Amino acid sequence: MCAEEAGGAIGRVSEQSGPGFHSQIGYSGLVKISSHALARMLGTWQEGPGPTHQRLSDRLRLLILDGRLSLGAVLPSERDLAGALHTSRTTVGTAFRTLVEHGYLATQARTRATVRLPDDTTPERPLDTDAETIDLSFAAPAAPVEILHAAFATALEQLPRHFERHGYDRYGTAELREAVAHWYQRRGLPTRPDHILITNGAQHALALLTRVLLSPRDRVLIDHPTYPHAITTFTQARARLLPVAVTSSGWDTEQLQTAGRAANLAYLIPDFHNPTGMCMPTGVRQQLGLACPTVVDETMTDLALDVPSPEPLALHMPTAISIGSVSKSVWGGLRIGWIRALPALLERVEQARPTTDLGTPVVEQLATAVLLNEQQTQRPDTLQQLRSQRDTLRHALTEHLPDVHALQPAGGVTLWATFSRPVSSRLAAMAPDHGVTIAAGPRFGIGGAFERNIRLPYTLPASRLIQAIRRLAQAERALAQGATGTHTPAPIA
Repeated sequence: MCAEEAGGAIGRVSEQSGPGFHSQIGYSGLVKISSHALARMLGTWQEGPGPTHQRLSDRLRLLILDGRLSLGAVLPSERDLAGALHTSRTTVGTAFRTLVEHGYLATQARTRATVRLPDDTTPERPLDTDAETIDLSFAAPAAPVEILHAAFATALEQLPRHFERHGYDRYGTAELREAVAHWYQRRGLPTRPDHILITNGAQHALALLTRVLLSPRDRVLIDHPTYPHAITTFTQARARLLPVAVTSSGWDTEQLQTAGRAANLAYLIPDFHNPTGMCMPTGVRQQLGLACPTVVDETMTDLALDVPSPEPLALHMPTAISIGSVSKSVWGGLRIGWIRALPALLERVEQARPTTDLGTPVVEQLATAVLLNEQQTQRPDTLQQLRSQRDTLRHALTEHLPDVHALQPAGGVTLWATFSRPVSSRLAAMAPDHGVTIAAGPRFGIGGAFERNIRLPYTLPASRLIQAIRRLAQAERALAQGATGTHTPAPIA
């Protein structure tokens, strides 16, 4: 059991659902945005310092840069949007003109504004920022060089026995399927190799399951906040999201069960949740029992820092579909993942797979099998290093950003930091000017939520983490003095 709490007021549930909800989030092919859909996307845009029109233009720009307002999308008229936002037409008009001046909207006489991107949105770095930018947008561990070398050397020795085969195995090699099955068995969950299908990472696994299990306008229950690429996967499938808050108290079983009765699919991260680092307690796992098919993301399972490794949710929910990978426990460049499910579902996934790929590289599979069989996904020295780096990051926050709140997660690789003001998106837009990139809170939610939060990984060396927080503190002070930035959101992993 792991009930450690993560930073501050972690989330709030969005109650927006029902017909047309998907237009709130946006997906490819949507051309016209209604005033009420855009108002839902903007969320609590009124919060924060500065003129009202500036806060509105900042939030609209974030929606454009983050892809939630697609290029070419037609925005509502100034009058209609002002009515939906309960603000003046002057405020909306000024915000639109600001975006036109900076190249984010295009207008013509007697036509509505359309979304575009400026030719160059990245300003030159200030002269006083002479060091390399520190990237806090990727929550990724460094490669364990010697361990990877040894695993790939063994894999190359084993490779010749595969040469007589065609190499296009949509289920994966027998060696890796057996290794993954044994990984589950060591965790107390009986698993056979025919319950395993190998993928090109956990994100690929989720995309394949989405293709098989969802239809347009189906409802998907998600943690709120959750992994940004999962949000993108579901919205591109034209699903409607049912967010249930992960708060500082954890998961609410009753809310999850209620939402599960209305959902066609659930996607949960119970093991050292990304981004909060929280771990679902055993009692919640035992009581959960959702009515809809449930995908459980176990990518962080082997990164328990202060508690024992959590037991698989599928122990208590036998129909749960588990996905995992070695991207966080070993190395992000080892693009190997898997799905654990009943053979009947895996057969459907296998049949749908040729539309995306024809299989997973054999050498990487053999190397991953070695790593799993030698239990190299739970290396004591690596876990101790993560503990030390986590503590360093928290101490740096206390020293340089004392108003930022982040409780200690029991595992995983990230802190969920909470600011006293809703500054996340604006801070992310200008932080590169001070030599650091961050992932703004709204990217982990929907409806403009989490403007007080940012995700901070502790996967970098201690000295880099301290320097990153010093630079972030400089950016926060500059923001408080009225500075602005125009950097596009950084990639996230």
